[in-house]
Amino acid sequence: MDQRFYDAVAASPVIAAVKDQAGLTRCLAEENIRVVFLLFGDICSIVDLVAQAKAAQKIVIVHVDLVTGLSASREIAVDFIRTATQADGIISTRPNFIRRAKELHMYTILRVFVIDSMALSSLENLEKVRPDFLEVLPGVMPKTIRQICKRVHTPVLTGGLIADKEDVMNALNAGAMAISTTNPAVWCL
Repeated sequence: MDQRFYDAVAASPVIAAVKDQAGLTRCLAEENIRVVFLLFGDICSIVDLVAQAKAAQKIVIVHVDLVTGLSASREIAVDFIRTATQADGIISTRPNFIRRAKELHMYTILRVFVIDSMALSSLENLEKVRPDFLEVLPGVMPKTIRQICKRVHTPVLTGGLIADKEDVMNALNAGAMAISTTNPAVWCL
């Protein structure tokens, strides 16, 4: 992993995840936000959305699964993000997208939803994918986050349902390196 990405996450353990233009505008005005997760857009707008964030000197990670108009199952979606935008990396729930992004020298975040013990046991295959970060959702499960952090050799992020400083501290104390949240009130804690 590029040290710049790792250092940015380590230095700013609350990551702004934005789901609309208003959230993007708000997070770009915050100087302490270094990394932005784009969780919205379509093939007509994603180039401009990334350009806005890059102009504000942010590291931009696009959740490629959520870009409307891109094929949800084809790696060409990752190629599009790489060639058409200035994005630094991707988030995806699809291991094949993570592998393709690694081939293209992009930052990668594999997002997993831990809803039961089967989902937890699926993390055994993480070494085959080798993302830069593993993002665990929901992020309000400190005991489970602690277990995951002990089991995997990949830095862990958490997200989903993070509502306040207590949620942030619980996730970080459980071993997560950072949290992502769409809640602007939490961005500047």
